[in-house]
Amino acid sequence: MTTDISTPDQNAVVESDTTTETELAEPRHEAPRDDVIVCSFYTADDYYRGHGERLRAALDRLGVAHDLREIEIPEGLDWADVTRRKVPFLAEVCEKHPDKKVYWIDVDCSLSSFPPLIADFSADIIGFQRGFSSPLSIGYANRTRFWEPAFWGVNTSPAARRFVADAAAAEAAGRDIKATDDYFFEESWRKNAESLSFQIIPSVAVFSKAKPEITDVTPFFSFGSSGNVEEFKGKVVQHGRAGLPGGSAAAGVPMRRRVLDVLKKVERKLPGDARNSLRLVADRVGVTHVLTHGLKEGFSGSGRRIRIANRLVREGQAGRADKVAELWSRLEQLGPVDDAERDAKRAADTFVHFRTTGEGTPIPLAWWPRPYPGNFGDWLSPLVLAHYSGRPLRFLEPAAPVSRPHLLSVGSIGRFVKPKSVVVGTGISSDDISLEPKATYVSLRGPITAARVTESGGPEVTSFGDPGLLLSRIYPHERGETNGRVALVRHFTHANLPVVLPDGWDELSVLMSSPEEIEAFVGRLNEYDAVVTSAMHVMIACHSYGIPCALVVFEGMEGTVHGNGVKYRDYSLGAGLSRTFEPVSVPLDLNAANLSDLVVTERVSEAKLDEVADAVRTAVDTWAARATR
Repeated sequence: MTTDISTPDQNAVVESDTTTETELAEPRHEAPRDDVIVCSFYTADDYYRGHGERLRAALDRLGVAHDLREIEIPEGLDWADVTRRKVPFLAEVCEKHPDKKVYWIDVDCSLSSFPPLIADFSADIIGFQRGFSSPLSIGYANRTRFWEPAFWGVNTSPAARRFVADAAAAEAAGRDIKATDDYFFEESWRKNAESLSFQIIPSVAVFSKAKPEITDVTPFFSFGSSGNVEEFKGKVVQHGRAGLPGGSAAAGVPMRRRVLDVLKKVERKLPGDARNSLRLVADRVGVTHVLTHGLKEGFSGSGRRIRIANRLVREGQAGRADKVAELWSRLEQLGPVDDAERDAKRAADTFVHFRTTGEGTPIPLAWWPRPYPGNFGDWLSPLVLAHYSGRPLRFLEPAAPVSRPHLLSVGSIGRFVKPKSVVVGTGISSDDISLEPKATYVSLRGPITAARVTESGGPEVTSFGDPGLLLSRIYPHERGETNGRVALVRHFTHANLPVVLPDGWDELSVLMSSPEEIEAFVGRLNEYDAVVTSAMHVMIACHSYGIPCALVVFEGMEGTVHGNGVKYRDYSLGAGLSRTFEPVSVPLDLNAANLSDLVVTERVSEAKLDEVADAVRTAVDTWAARATR
C-alpha cells in the first residue's frame, strides 16, 4: 500500500533514481521584516566560515535582514581579543540602523525560527540569563555576570542604545585589560541596569532545555561552542559575584578541567598530523577517559539521588540485577522518581541483560550507552554481537583505556580504536582524524573509514558494511499490507524541535536499548507506508527491510548531529547501495515539505548481508583466539 506524504496528487514512494538532493531541496522563505536586523561576524577558517554560511541561509529563509561579516585576525591577537570586537561592532550596527531592533547571535549558534517573543519584544533589551538558566537562579548569587552574550536583542529606545554605547566606550577605554566581550557588556549592564527595562528569554526556548509537554514557549535557539571559552577561563578578567571584586576564575576551576583546557590549547596550535597524533595518544592511554568520565548524566534532584542513579547504572553494567533493584527501591523511598531516573533504570536493566545472557566468557565490547535509556543506533552494537556470538557482553566505555583484546562494532567510534581492538563495521563521523594502525580491522562501515586507516599507517581493509544492516536477519519481518501512514523518527538531538506533523503521520522515539524494544520498533517500522528520519541508523534499518525511507535534517539544525557528514556517504558506499544518501533540509512544519520526492525504496542485497554477518562471526572468533593467549 502506498500513502501520500505531500499532496493528494503526488505519489509517496519513488524507486531509486539519480535525482540529487540539491535538486530536491527547494529553499523556503518567510515574509521579510523591515524592523529587525541580526548581526554577527566570523573568522576565515573552516569552522566559523561554515557556520556563517549556515546562519546566513537560515536568516534568508526566515526573512530576517542581517549584517554578517568575515573578519581577519591581525597577527598576535587571540580568541579573547577577537571576541571583544563584538562590542564596537554591535555599537556600529546600532548606529547604522537607529530604527531597527538589532540582534547579535554568535555565528556558531543555530536559529530554527524568529518567533514573536523575540521579534516583537518591547523591553529595552532581551537575552538569555547567564548559563541559559531559569529564574530560579536569577541574579548574581552564583554567577559573575547576568547575561549570556550568545544572543542579544537591542531595541531602538535611547536607554537600549546607551547601554550598547557605554559597552563600546568601556571596551575602547580598556585596551590594556585582557577581557572578552562579556566583561564590557557586564560593565555597561551594572552601570545602566537601574534605568533599563529588560526581558529574559525563557530557558526552554533553547532546544536542549525545551519542555513542549508543559509549556507553549517555542524553542528556537541552539547554542554552539568552539571550545575556546574553556581555554581562556582563568586568563581573562571577570567580575566578582554581586558586584564584588573580580579577578581570575582559575581558583574555581577543577584540576581535571584545567588539564583538559591545556590539552585543548596545545592541540589547536599543532598542525593537522601532529594534532591527530596527540588525540590518538590521549585516547589510547586513557587521558580522554580520565578527564571526561564521571560527569553528571543529566540527573536532577539532590546530590544523594544523583549518586544513587549513577551507581544504579554502574551496577547494571556489572550485571548485578539484585543491586539494581535495591538501588531503584532506595530512589523510590526518597520520593517520586523522575523521567531521567526511569531512563537510567531502563538502561541498567538492559546492561544486566547483555551481561548475563549467553554462555562462555563475556566479550568486552565498547559502545556509546547515552543518552539513557539508550539511542537505537548505538545499542545495535550489543544486540548484533550478542546474537551472533551467543555470549554475554561486558560493557566498555569507548574512551576508557584497555590493554586486553576487545571488540568495537556499530557506531562512529573509530577514533577510540586501540591497538588491542578487533574492529567490525565501525565508522567515523569526521575524516580529519587518525585511526589506530595496529588494531585488527576485520571490516569497516565503508571505504572512507578504510582510507583513513590506510592513511594512518594501518592495513588495507576491503570488507565493508554497517552491522546494523543485520536487523532483518535477527528479527525477520515480511512487509505485507501497510497502514496507510508515515512514521517520523528524529535523531535524539532533534527531540525538542517544534515539528508539525501532517495528517496521517505518527512519531516514533529513537530512545531505546533493550532487545524487546528494538524488536517492537522495527516491527512497527514495517507497518508504515514510509519512514522519514533524521537518524542514520533508522535509515539503515529501513534499508535492511526494504522500507521506503527519506533521510532529512531540519532547517537551521544542520550542524547539531556530530561530525562533518562523511558518515552518510561512507555507509552508502560500504553497503553497496544504488545511490549515496545525504540528509536533506526540511522545514519544521512538515506540511510545507515536498517529501514525496525524497522517499526512496532501497534494500541491501543478500550478498552484502552475508558479507556483514561473516565479518561479525570472524571478529568474534578473532577475539576469542586472542583472549585465550
